Amino acid sequence: MEKNDGSCSTQLIDGDGEFNVTGIDKFITEVRLGECGLSYAVVSIMGPQSSGKSTLLNHLFGTNFREMDAFRGRSQTTKGIWLARCAGIEPCTLVMDLEGTDGRERGEDDTAFEKQSALFALAVSDIVLINMWCHDIGREQAANKPLLKTVFQVMMRLFSPRKTTLMFVIRDKTRTPLENLEPVLREDVQKIWDSVPKPHVHKETRLSEFFNVEVVALSSYEEKEEQFKEQVASLRQRFFHSITPGGLAGDRRGVVPASGFSFSAQQIWKVIKENKDLDLPAHKVMVATVRCEEIAHEKYSAFTANEDWCHLEEAVQSGPVPGFGKKLTSIFYAFLSEYDAEATYFDEGVRSAKRKQLEEKLLQLIQPAFQSVLGHVRLGTLEKFKEVFDKALNGGEGFSLASRNCTQLCMALFDEGCADAVIEQANWDTSKVRDKLRRDIDMHIASVRAAKLSEITTHYEAKLKEALSGPVEALLDGASSETWPAIRKLLRRETEAAVSGLSGALSGFDMDEQTKGSMLQNMENYARGVVEAKSREEAGRVLIRMKDRFSTLFSHDSDSIPRVWTGNEDIRAITKTARSASLKLLSVMVVTRLNDDDNDSIENTLSVALVDSANAAVKDRSITTFDPLASSTWEEVPPSRTLITPVQCKSLWRQFKAETEYSVSQAIAAQEANKRNNNWLPPPWAIVALMVLGFNEFMTLLRNPLYLGVIFVAFLLMKALWVQLDISGEFRHGALPGLISLSSKFLPTVMNLLKRLAEEGQIPAANDPQRNHSHESKSFRNGVSSSSDTSSSTASSEVTSSESSSPSKAD
Repeated sequence: MEKNDGSCSTQLIDGDGEFNVTGIDKFITEVRLGECGLSYAVVSIMGPQSSGKSTLLNHLFGTNFREMDAFRGRSQTTKGIWLARCAGIEPCTLVMDLEGTDGRERGEDDTAFEKQSALFALAVSDIVLINMWCHDIGREQAANKPLLKTVFQVMMRLFSPRKTTLMFVIRDKTRTPLENLEPVLREDVQKIWDSVPKPHVHKETRLSEFFNVEVVALSSYEEKEEQFKEQVASLRQRFFHSITPGGLAGDRRGVVPASGFSFSAQQIWKVIKENKDLDLPAHKVMVATVRCEEIAHEKYSAFTANEDWCHLEEAVQSGPVPGFGKKLTSIFYAFLSEYDAEATYFDEGVRSAKRKQLEEKLLQLIQPAFQSVLGHVRLGTLEKFKEVFDKALNGGEGFSLASRNCTQLCMALFDEGCADAVIEQANWDTSKVRDKLRRDIDMHIASVRAAKLSEITTHYEAKLKEALSGPVEALLDGASSETWPAIRKLLRRETEAAVSGLSGALSGFDMDEQTKGSMLQNMENYARGVVEAKSREEAGRVLIRMKDRFSTLFSHDSDSIPRVWTGNEDIRAITKTARSASLKLLSVMVVTRLNDDDNDSIENTLSVALVDSANAAVKDRSITTFDPLASSTWEEVPPSRTLITPVQCKSLWRQFKAETEYSVSQAIAAQEANKRNNNWLPPPWAIVALMVLGFNEFMTLLRNPLYLGVIFVAFLLMKALWVQLDISGEFRHGALPGLISLSSKFLPTVMNLLKRLAEEGQIPAANDPQRNHSHESKSFRNGVSSSSDTSSSTASSEVTSSESSSPSKAD
C-alpha cells in the first residue's frame, strides 16, 4: 500500500487475477471507509494501454498511480487493478485504475482478463471513465471499439437494478468542437450497442436504461499541459457530491454499504473468475448477510466483554440488583443501536433478520442473569412474607385475614421486583416464577397453619389433661357409687370448656364447618381418652388401692384413730366391712362408665362370686356352683370399656385375700394377748380354796391389828415395785424375756426406793411428829401414784405402737 499527499493506494487484483484481501482490508482501515455507510462513490477507468489513464486519474483525483515514462518507450505500466482514494473530494471517492487493453504483454490472454476486469469495474463502480483518443472517433477500426463491445457484452451478464454512468473522456482533442464530436461518438456507441448480442429479455432494451452516457474532451497533456490541467480541474468539480440526486453517481440503488465493500468486491471477483453470471441483487443480499453476521458477531462479543454487563452478571450471583432491568436495557439498547448504525445501509430484510438473531442471542445470554434476579426477588419476597406474616400473627390478627393481606402485599412486591428486573426487548414470561412464589407462600401458610392448629390443639389438650387427670385419680381413689357420675360430670364440664375455647380459637382460621367439627370432635374424643387412660392406669394399681383401703378401714376406727386390739373389738365384722369396701373399689375400677346409660350389675356379680360363694363353700364344700367370673368379658359390657376382666378380678381377689390374711391374724393374736395380760385374778375355785384354807390366818390378822399394818406397808412396797418395774409390760412379750428384764431391774429399783425413803427421813420432824408422819405417808402415796401413771402411760403407748404396726407388717 502506497501513501502520498493525503491519498493512499493498493493493488486490489494483481496481474495474475489474485484478489489482495489483506491489502484491501488495510486500505479500508486506513481510509476509514467503514464509517462512510452509503456516502461513498467508486470511479473506475478503462482504456487502451498507454493512453494516459493513470496520468488522468492522478491529476483529476490527486492519486499517486504509477505513470508511464515516455522517455523509456511505451509499455505496460498498470498491471491488474489498483485502488486509491481521491484526495480532497467529498464524499469519499474510490478510484480504480484498470490494466489497459490491447497490451502486447498479455497477447492472446488479453481478452479474458479484459472482460473479467471490465465486468468487475461495471459491477463495483458508480462511474466508469472510458479513456479514448480523439482521432479514433468515427473510425471503424478504432482502438475503442473492442473496448466498448466488451463493456456492453459483459453488461448483459449483470443483473443490476441501477444505471452506471459511462463518461467518455476524449483525449488530445483537436480543433473540432466537442459539439460536433459528441453526436458522432454517441452514434458510434449506439451502433456498437445495437450490434452486441443480447438476451431475449433485453432485445428491445435501450442503452439509456443501462447507462447514463457523458462525453468530455481534454486537450493534449504533452502539448497543452496548462490547458489540460485547467480542463481537468473543471472536470474534477463534477465529482464533488456526486452521489446526490442528479449527480454523476446519483442512482444509489443496490449500493453496498462501505463496511461491506471489501467482502463484496472479493465475492464479485470470485464469481467473475468462475465465469458465472453475476446477479448483483442476490450478491447484495449475500454481502448484507455476511456483513450483518460479522457486525452482529462483533456486537455480541463486545457485549459479553462489556464491563457494565460483567459487573451486573457478577452482582446477580450474590443477590438482587436494584434497577437491573433499566441498567441492562440501556446496555442492550446501546449495542443494538451500534449494530443498527453499522448495518443500516445493508439490505433491510437481511439487516432486520440478523438484528433479530443478535437480539435473540443477547437475550439468551442475558436470560440466566434475569432468572437469577427473579430467583433473588422470589426468595426475598418469600422472606418478606414470612416476616410480615409472623408479625401480623403476633399482633393478634386473624390467621386467614393475615395470610390473605400478607399474600396480596408480597405478590404486589414481587410484581414490582419483576417490573424492575424485566428487559423491555424481552417478552419473557415471569408467570412460572410467580406461580412458584405463590406455591411457596401457600406451603408456608399451610405449614404455619398446621403448626398453629397443632399448638392450639396441644394447648387445650394439655389443659384438659391437667384438669382431668388429677381429679379423676382422686375420684377413683375414693371409689364409691358416686365416683363415675362425678367423673362424667367433670368430663362434661371440662370438655365443654375446652371445646368452647378451641372453637373460639379456630374462628380466625376461616375453615369449613366439616373440618372445624372434626377438630372439635377430636378434642372431645381426646378428653374421653384422657379419662379412659387414667382409668386404665389406676386399674393397674387396683390391688394396691384395695389393700390400702382394707388397711385403712381395718386398722383405724371411724375417727381415723389407730385401733388398739383390747379384746372388745369384733374383728370378723371389721374384716367383713373392710373387705366389702375393697370389693366396692374393685367393682368401680372394673369398667369405665362414661355414658349416662352405662348401668351394670358388676358389683352384685363380684359380691356373689367372691363373697357369697366363699361363705357358701365354707358351709357346704360338696355343693358345686356356677362361677360367673369364669369369663374374659363382662355381660352387656363391650371390651372397649373393660378395664379388668372377670378372670383378672378373681385372681386379684384371691391375691388380695392372701395378702390381707396376715393383718387379720395379727389382730386376732394381739387381741388374745391383750386378754391374757389383763386377766390377773386367780380362778374362782382358787379363790374359794384360799378362803377356806386361809380362814385361820385371816382370823389371826383380825385378832392382832399390828399384822395388818405390816401387811399394809408390805403392800405399799410391793405396789411401788410393781409400778416401778412395770411388771405387766415386761411380761407382755413373754415370760422368759419378762423374768430376765425384771432380774436386771429389780435391785436398782429397790435401791432407788430406799434412797428416796432415806431422803424423806432426813426432813426435820421434831416439833410435829404426827404431821411429819402424815407428810411422809402422803409423799409416799404421791410417788406411787405418779409412778403408776407414768408406767400406765408407757404401757399404753407400747400397746398402741404394737397395734398400729400390725397393719404395716401385714402390708
